[in-house]
Amino acid sequence: MNPLLDSPLIFDPILKRILWGGTRLATLLGKSIGPGDDYAESWEIADHANGQSVVCQPSEWAGKSITELLAQHPKELLGTDLADRYTQFPLLIKFLDAHQDLSIQVHPNDALARRLVNDNGKNEAWVVLHSEPGSRIYAGLKSDVTREALDLAMQRQSVSELIHSFEPSAGDCIMIPSGTVHAIGAGIMIAEIQQMSDATFRVDDWGRVGPDGSPRQLHLAEALEATDFERGPVSPMEPERAPIESSDNIHEKLAYCQFFGIDRWKLNSSATLGFADHSRFTILIITNGKALISNPHGTDLEAHAGTTVLLPAAAGSVLIHPSSNETLQLLECHVP
Repeated sequence: MNPLLDSPLIFDPILKRILWGGTRLATLLGKSIGPGDDYAESWEIADHANGQSVVCQPSEWAGKSITELLAQHPKELLGTDLADRYTQFPLLIKFLDAHQDLSIQVHPNDALARRLVNDNGKNEAWVVLHSEPGSRIYAGLKSDVTREALDLAMQRQSVSELIHSFEPSAGDCIMIPSGTVHAIGAGIMIAEIQQMSDATFRVDDWGRVGPDGSPRQLHLAEALEATDFERGPVSPMEPERAPIESSDNIHEKLAYCQFFGIDRWKLNSSATLGFADHSRFTILIITNGKALISNPHGTDLEAHAGTTVLLPAAAGSVLIHPSSNETLQLLECHVP
């Protein structure tokens, strides 16, 4: 393995302003936002036509886009197991602040997305970081909802009546496979791990209008085609506790599918994360506390809640040290 790209990387966040956003990307996650109160998404790692991540740390890679890194150093970035599978970085990492309800929507699978919008399909998972009392997540049609019933509800703008919903708690992980009708309710902040895709079909927008005073575009025919009517209500995943050596730490397996795996770590002492065999990259999303990431190649990074760190495959494994008195919590993401 070439020593190039042997250090952890942090990218400049790509902030998206959408009418349902707020200011908690700044107040809860420390993002630098400008004037206004509609900051909806922070794209942390993106290799897409609608957002290209650029390295800010370490300095020797600053200014390089993830597309450039992948083109020039595919094996060092992705790993020996993945370099031949992908010409585009496979995962998109976001933080979302739902100050208002998001539109009710559905994402297509790979085949449909490529045919309709020339994009990848979109399977995703959410980890709830913050939830106001009474907030709702809408995930999956209620049992026995038919195509005809959804079509009629879309015409009447009453789709919410057909969707399973629940009040989430911080820490919940919800898997949203493609074809699942869903929405994030007001008062919720999440970390989102998904395929590298921006393919979304809007089913219902709660009757509101956009900044120009007109209703936002709906995609009713595409949504009907994309919806999986065999999928019923979706509820939070049950974490699976994984055995580890240190009794000070907790390791939980949250969500796994063919596109990504997500684990959660709660650390009160140091832990080694990443793939020592350089077989694949790892993404670390700090959700609570502060961390010092020690790299055997000599470049260490400090990270706090709201920081997303990419460990290129060439970096191998790193040592994560909690660097404050509070428990360090982070999500560890990879491609299985």
